[in-house]
Amino acid sequence: MQKLLDMIIKRYYNNLKKLLPEGKVLIIYGPRRVGKTTLLNLLLKDADIKYKIDSGDNIRIKQILSSEDFQKIKEYVSGYKLIVIDEAQNIPGIGTGLKIITDQVPGVKIIATGSSSFDLEQKIGEPLTGRKKVITLFPFSLLELSDIHNKYELKEKLDEFLIFGLYPEVYTSSDKNDKIEILQELVNSYLLKDILSFDRLKSPKQLINLLRLLAFQVGQEVSVHELATHIKLNVRTVERYLEILEKGFVIYRLSAYSRNLRNEVTKKQKYYFYDNGIRNGIILQFNAPDMRNDMGQLWENFLVSERMKYLAYNKIFANRYFWRSYRQKEVDYIEEIDGRLFAYEFKFGKKQASLPAEFGNTYKVESFKNINKNNFLDFIL
Repeated sequence: MQKLLDMIIKRYYNNLKKLLPEGKVLIIYGPRRVGKTTLLNLLLKDADIKYKIDSGDNIRIKQILSSEDFQKIKEYVSGYKLIVIDEAQNIPGIGTGLKIITDQVPGVKIIATGSSSFDLEQKIGEPLTGRKKVITLFPFSLLELSDIHNKYELKEKLDEFLIFGLYPEVYTSSDKNDKIEILQELVNSYLLKDILSFDRLKSPKQLINLLRLLAFQVGQEVSVHELATHIKLNVRTVERYLEILEKGFVIYRLSAYSRNLRNEVTKKQKYYFYDNGIRNGIILQFNAPDMRNDMGQLWENFLVSERMKYLAYNKIFANRYFWRSYRQKEVDYIEEIDGRLFAYEFKFGKKQASLPAEFGNTYKVESFKNINKNNFLDFIL
């Protein structure tokens, strides 16, 4: 497994000098167990400078970097050119500690990783303004896997991707029961544990109910008020839960595209999961495609998440939306790149969709494409 992880991950983030600009802290975000520690080991494997790596779970390191004691922190750094802090979000005041290093010890490079952009972002935001570079590591992408599999092989594995997702441990396991067990551990022991560790999140049952509702509504418009009613929480609490789930790399949202025309729906959002396996793990559904009634949802979630990885790794900056009118006309997915609109419809079967006339007549669309099982690799590779 380790050899496979090394083959894949190093393809994207394998140049320490390029990743570490002078005078800035490199922040590596990403869910637990997507390979951040493996990535760190790869970056450090061929490092030609003296470094040390510590964990934010280490009590002594917490005491030093949260102390705001210039002398103590300088002694900790002394003699090293690179400091690496894994799971940095667990250190109170980590932002100030890292700022002290960058200000007081010129020339020292710093890498910090975090499993929650919500937690780490809050702690480093103000102190490291203008002093950080951020990258995000996702579960495996087909773009990465294409380095070891050809297009035929990727298509052959499509059902597996749709049902079990692409977390490294899940992907490298060959046994279905092992895959399910790993996903259940990810859902219960890691994702929910991390989310519930935040202040005021004391309702595991309601959080699970919220995630289940979102899992069943993938690709559909979601009303926060309706979610709040279903799980018997107030709207502000649900909004906070949704924000933390997003910052914790569990879900992400697409907003409606609109220029405030009266016939367009703009208040609702669509929510997707970063990984299909996690989505299926939340609702405990691992049946084969021919035994499911949600393949359209799995297909849409898979394509939107893979496209997100593709854009991130290729440094393509795009605003992403969906569109729907009150007449029930819709466009599944829209990208706005440099002011140009690219529209897409996702169809798991053979049915082809056309661009709604309302949308095409109102907006200048650069292109419209149906993404299906035959051409999906062109969309994400």
